[in-house]
Amino acid sequence: MPNASDDLFTREDPIFANKELLEINHLPGEGRIVGRDDEISNLATAVNPAIFGQSPSNVLIYGKTGTGKSLCAKYVSQRLVETASEEAVKATFAYVDCAQDTTETQAVQTIADSVNRSEVTGIKVPDKGLSTSTYYKRLWRILDAQYDVVLIILDEIDKLNDDDILMQLSRAGEAGKIDQCKLGVIGISNKIQYKDRMDERVKSSLCEREFVFPPYDANQLRDIMQARSDAFRDGVLDASTIPRAAALAAREHGDARKAIDILRYAGEIAQSTAASTVREEFVTQARERAETDRFRELIRGSTPHSRYVLQALAMLSLSNDRKDGFRTSRVYEVYENICTGQGSDSLSLRRVRDLLKEHAFLDIIEQSKHSGGSAEGSYTKHQLLEDPQVVRDVLTENVGT
Repeated sequence: MPNASDDLFTREDPIFANKELLEINHLPGEGRIVGRDDEISNLATAVNPAIFGQSPSNVLIYGKTGTGKSLCAKYVSQRLVETASEEAVKATFAYVDCAQDTTETQAVQTIADSVNRSEVTGIKVPDKGLSTSTYYKRLWRILDAQYDVVLIILDEIDKLNDDDILMQLSRAGEAGKIDQCKLGVIGISNKIQYKDRMDERVKSSLCEREFVFPPYDANQLRDIMQARSDAFRDGVLDASTIPRAAALAAREHGDARKAIDILRYAGEIAQSTAASTVREEFVTQARERAETDRFRELIRGSTPHSRYVLQALAMLSLSNDRKDGFRTSRVYEVYENICTGQGSDSLSLRRVRDLLKEHAFLDIIEQSKHSGGSAEGSYTKHQLLEDPQVVRDVLTENVGT
């Protein structure tokens, strides 16, 4: 009797040769970073003093999601460490995802842990259990004991609960917290207005240099995907597939992450349908699947009422041509109707406002303040950043869950 597993698994992937190249967290080599030569050069100039053991400029980078900010910051930091070593300068960099480490304590613990070599310093950095001030004291000792220069990348810096860590890091040298080591901060934000809510003292220290990363155009997106095309086996990519994916992504968002996602999904569709090539027609299906999966992941674990609020905004978006969003009161009316249809008591207007703020924090929606003059006062409008059709479809499949 033949082994049942013989037909269950495919031993050789007919589509992908090195799928890792299409993973978002994969840091490509220098030749694979496309369309960001000027940005890389500007960033390198700002931190260049570090290779001689001098203080690098603090930098704030703005740009929409998927414009290569994190990629370039990591790449320049990695190259700086290598070049500094050739100059006998001990350098390193730490990366903090502020969407995950939102508190001052979490962020400083991550930095201290990532740069610490306990066999050299004799210092331990536990995951938790220490006060914020103790984590800082250990970080300062670690830096002075091991390094001449350290770069700290704070990604999605706007997700931090407050500016306290920015104050500590940007002024560590002048405050005498560190003696031997020079410190530089690279802050990265998807929100260009982030600087407006920053403490003035932090702003003067952190914003020595500012760079804006624009969205990629169709040619750049095509080159980005072409540079990763050896993720696929020879001959499986139809000639029109990458240009089609690039044109679609450029028209909608200019987001390289989403473009690479679309290409990967198109390959998976070819796999699942036993197609011999990744055809152009798979790109449209892949785009829908990528958007749906990304949004599904965003709202995973959210409460029913959190979903009802989004569903209300999606319904308004689909039934109106307005481009500037909808007032809180209008969203609340539709939300109440959805609650009635679900046989659920509606939450208060204040609580719905809080839920809308949470969605704005996750970049699912965008909020804007408006003034109606003395007659109406100020009010807030809310606009979906996701495709309203995708939002409605995903939320409908989640009804009752």
